[in-house]
Amino acid sequence: MAGRPGSGRAALAIEDQLFRAIAVLRVVVLLYAVVGNLVRGVDDFDHPTAGYVMLVVMVVWSGFATWAYADAVRRGPALLAADLVVALALLGATPLVKAADFDASVPGFWVMAALLAWAVRWRWVGGLVAGVVLGGVDIAVRQAPDATDYGNLFLLLIGGPIVGYMCGSLQHMATERDAAERAAAAAAERARLARVVHDGVLQVLALVQRRGGELGGEGAKLGRLAGEQESALRSLIRAQDNVRSDAADGVIDVADQLGRLELRPGVDVAVPGGAVELPAPVALELLAVVTACLDNVTRHVGDAAPAWVLLEALGDRVEVSVRDEGPGIPEGRLEAAAIEGRLGVSQSIRGRMADLGGEARLTTGSFGTEWELVVPR
Repeated sequence: MAGRPGSGRAALAIEDQLFRAIAVLRVVVLLYAVVGNLVRGVDDFDHPTAGYVMLVVMVVWSGFATWAYADAVRRGPALLAADLVVALALLGATPLVKAADFDASVPGFWVMAALLAWAVRWRWVGGLVAGVVLGGVDIAVRQAPDATDYGNLFLLLIGGPIVGYMCGSLQHMATERDAAERAAAAAAERARLARVVHDGVLQVLALVQRRGGELGGEGAKLGRLAGEQESALRSLIRAQDNVRSDAADGVIDVADQLGRLELRPGVDVAVPGGAVELPAPVALELLAVVTACLDNVTRHVGDAAPAWVLLEALGDRVEVSVRDEGPGIPEGRLEAAAIEGRLGVSQSIRGRMADLGGEARLTTGSFGTEWELVVPR
């Protein structure tokens, strides 16, 4: 239960909103408990001073908890455990300050804040655990529990899991919506770029191919190269369309998509025997990075130069290595390219991997160049 069930910005935003609501509720139930105990006061407390000390503890802890829960970094197991322990301690101390046949505990409904915090942080499991512990202690400290006490226990046991389940559902829906919006934006941008390429670059390449054949000599060679690049570019656009179609269900088999790269001359791909599925936005970006690496091999090593792509699924992460046997990248070349405004490596490769929360490791030398691309699952 120590891990965070909801991940991602959308899920965290939902959690933040729910903890802000709990902060408001904590103040409301604190006022109810304090006013109720002060009204009953001397008649209800066997030891009034100790009872008032408990009220002060509730006020101080409410202020601290409101501040602590406001930052997601502080919402760890230690804070959640302390919140529950304080609530349990106040429940357990009630028989020490009130008569044995007391009707209402000192904290009363104030313990709801700890219950809901556990439910929001650890969903239905956290809500159930907190409900069982709080309800069990509340019943245990009473000399003769009645129907109302058991009714409160039932509400704790059912309310915590329900709130936790609803929180998990909201986080899941928010995460799916966020992923769908990113995928739609990425698809729209790819469609726009495809139109730009089709209307501009492809037509120019086709023109160079035709005019080069008419000129002959070096012009014919240039025309032939332009024709090859036009064909490769059209194949790339079609491949992107196929990937977008595969992404309709929200996930992509990266192994299958990488396997299609063997259609490129000189490329050898090794993937696991089974599917390696990633969320569509992550998979599309990873495939784009691998394609950028292979484009660099073609550009700097040569057409149909040998290149190897290896995919590994390692439980909590996916690793893809792209290797060639070219001359390597000279020292300082990448820095110089960035200064000159050529950002292929810094943006197309490293930038994309950073956006995915992953890493791009470069190894280069006279033996060739190898990129290790790592993304979390």
